[in-house]
Amino acid sequence: MKTNLDRTFLKSKEGQKAEDILRRCVHCGFCNATCPTYQELSDERDGPRGRIYLIKQMLEGGEVTENTQRHLDRCLTCRSCETTCPSGVKYGQLLDIGRQQLEKKVPRTAKEKLYRFILTRVFPHSLLVSMSMTLARTFRLLLPKALQKKLPMAQTHKRYASVSALHLPKPISTTKAHRTMIGFKGCVQQALTPNTLAAARAVLSHLGIELITINKETCCGAMNLHLAEHQRAIEQAKRNIDVWWPHIENGAEAIVISASGCGIAIKEYPELLSDEAAYLDKANAVAAIAKDLSDILSQEDLSRLPLKKSDQRAAVHCPCSLQHGIDRKDNLYKTLSQLGVIQTKTQEDHLCCGSAGAYSLLQPELSQTLLKRKLEALQGDSPEVIVTANIGCQLHLSSGSDVPVKHWIELLAERLSTNKH
Repeated sequence: MKTNLDRTFLKSKEGQKAEDILRRCVHCGFCNATCPTYQELSDERDGPRGRIYLIKQMLEGGEVTENTQRHLDRCLTCRSCETTCPSGVKYGQLLDIGRQQLEKKVPRTAKEKLYRFILTRVFPHSLLVSMSMTLARTFRLLLPKALQKKLPMAQTHKRYASVSALHLPKPISTTKAHRTMIGFKGCVQQALTPNTLAAARAVLSHLGIELITINKETCCGAMNLHLAEHQRAIEQAKRNIDVWWPHIENGAEAIVISASGCGIAIKEYPELLSDEAAYLDKANAVAAIAKDLSDILSQEDLSRLPLKKSDQRAAVHCPCSLQHGIDRKDNLYKTLSQLGVIQTKTQEDHLCCGSAGAYSLLQPELSQTLLKRKLEALQGDSPEVIVTANIGCQLHLSSGSDVPVKHWIELLAERLSTNKH
C-alpha cells in the first residue's frame, strides 16, 4: 500500500512502525472473510481493510470524524484478520497506534470519558473489582436488567486434590514439587474466579511444579493499552517486571498465565517497552518465559496426573487471544484430548464471542449479537459444559448460557483423585 504519512508523525517511532505495517497491506480483503464485525454489519469500514484505510487517512492528515472513531471503536481486536492475512500485516499494533492518535483528534463526550476512566482505574485492581462486585450484588435488583444479566455470581471456593493434600506416606520425594513457576493472578480473574488459579496449582503440583503467587503484581496492562492509555500500560508492565524479576533470578522457570488475554499482553512487553532501555532486556526475558497454561501441560508427562475417568461432554471455546494472538490453539485441543476430555463438535471456532476485554461493556448491542452466535456454535452438539481459557470469555459466555461455563483447568482439577485410575 502506497503511503504519504504526515512528515512530523513519520519521524516518530510510531510513525515508522505504522508506515511499515501499512505498506504490507495488499488490499486483498481476505481479512474481511474472518472478521466478526464485518460478518455482522457488512460495512467495509467495519472490517480490517476498511479500518486500515481509515487509519491511513488519519495519519496522512485527512479528515477525522466521529464516524472514524465509531468504526475503530467497533473493532474487537480479536486478530482473526492477522491469522488470515497472507502478507503478515500486524493489524493489532496498527490499531493501537491509530486509537492513540484518534484520542488526540476527536474528543469524546463527558459520559464516554467517565466510563473509560472507571474501566481503566477500577478493573485493573482486583480489590476494587471485588468491592464493586459485592456492592453490585447487594443492590442487584436496582440495576438495569442488562447489567443484572451480566453480573457474575460469587464463586464458591473449591479445594482440589493437590499433592500436599493427599496424605501420602513418607518419603514423598518422587511427588514433592521441585520446580517453581510464577502463577500470574491477574485482576478480574483473581477477584471473580479464584478457582482457576487454585485448580492450576493443584494440577501442576502433581507434575512436580510449585505455583507461587506474588502479592505486589498488578494488571497486565491490556485494558489500558486497548483504551489508548498507553503510558499507564507501560507503568503496569514495568511494575510487574520489577516484582517478578527477583523470583526469576532465583530460579522460577516460567510465568504461568491462565487468562490468555493477559498472556498476549505480557508476551508483547518487549514491544510495549521498546523505548524503555532499562527494561527492554528484562521484558524480552519475561516474554520468553511467559507461558499459557496449555503450553506448560503440553510439555509435561501427563500420565502422572491421577485423573478419574469422566463421560462429561465438553464444548471447547478457544479464545481469540489464544488462537490468533499467541497461536496456541492446537496445544489446548491436543492437551484436552490426551487427558481424555470428550470434546463435542463446534462451529465457527475462529469467530470472537464478543467479550474482548471491555468491549462487551462499551459495545453492548454488537457484543450480545456475537455472544448469541457463538453460543449457538458451541451448543449445537449438546455439550454438558463449556470450557474456555480466558476470564473475559468465561464471564461473557456464562451471562447468556444455560450450560455451565468454566475454565478448562477446573475440568481437570475436579477429576483429580488420590488414587490413579
